[in-house]
Amino acid sequence: MVSVGILGTGAMLPEKVLTNHDLEKMVETSDEWIVSRTGIRERRQAAPNETTSALSVQAARKALDMAGLKPTDLDLIICSTISPDMPLPSTAALIQHDLGARACCSFDLAAACSGFLFGMTVADNFIKTEKAKYALVVGAELLSRYVDYRDRATCVIFGDGVAAGVFGPVEPPSGILAEDMHTDGAFADHLCIPAGGTARPTTCFTVQSGEHYIKMRGNELFKVAVRSMEDVSRRVLDKAGVKPEQISLFIPHQANQRITDAVRDRLGLDAAKVYSNISRVGNTSSASIPICLDECLRANRIKKGDLILMSAFGAGVTWGATLMRW
Repeated sequence: MVSVGILGTGAMLPEKVLTNHDLEKMVETSDEWIVSRTGIRERRQAAPNETTSALSVQAARKALDMAGLKPTDLDLIICSTISPDMPLPSTAALIQHDLGARACCSFDLAAACSGFLFGMTVADNFIKTEKAKYALVVGAELLSRYVDYRDRATCVIFGDGVAAGVFGPVEPPSGILAEDMHTDGAFADHLCIPAGGTARPTTCFTVQSGEHYIKMRGNELFKVAVRSMEDVSRRVLDKAGVKPEQISLFIPHQANQRITDAVRDRLGLDAAKVYSNISRVGNTSSASIPICLDECLRANRIKKGDLILMSAFGAGVTWGATLMRW
């Protein structure tokens, strides 16, 4: 069976930087409060004319350039997002057209912060079963569109960003070694956008009452996130017969620095092996892991043969982990 790996990555962050000091002028909060509870100092905010699909196309072009491929080489495009351009059609369809890819299989995937890892798993299976040779997976979020800047529990956390990965055949022993994905809807109301769907269609009332903004029960989610990310990380390590100390780099979803630190400690990983950019990017949901991957690759923090562990937790709730050898 063919081995599947990442051939190239690309990321796009909006130019506008929203700092903690900017937020101090908008909501009752402080730089000290935000940093102590989340580790975040700044995040990016998309301009009104920027869209999820447009930023995705720019990130995709960078990833294809690194992979040495053309848009017409793609057989599959997956866009993981909870902030699409519009409910219909899929953002993946817009990316496919604007990128200049051929009429390949393209669709959106909604798994929130775990979305890129879920998309990786789908792409891996498409390529291994010869349904596709090259796949583009995009993690794209403009969460500022869904943030209530009067709610300090959420507005300090989320930021905008997009990143993409091109997947294709690689020579063993490189490639994806193990994957494990989960969802438990019992916690669905802990992190959600209540209105805008068939359960709560858009009305003047839902708009006025702020039901189209992100609602989060952070304290309840914290313990679930730490436990789930540790458990799923151990599961993929066990599947591949790899011990935590053999990991070259751990890239967790950038949800909260305290979550990252807790998972790191539970896995017994050296802090130098854990990548974090949350202080300057914030929580970009499905874009966070691929943004980190792109930063690491371009900074030469990843080299051939390295064992890379990625783990995420998000709304749904969803959680998952992927282990790959570069």
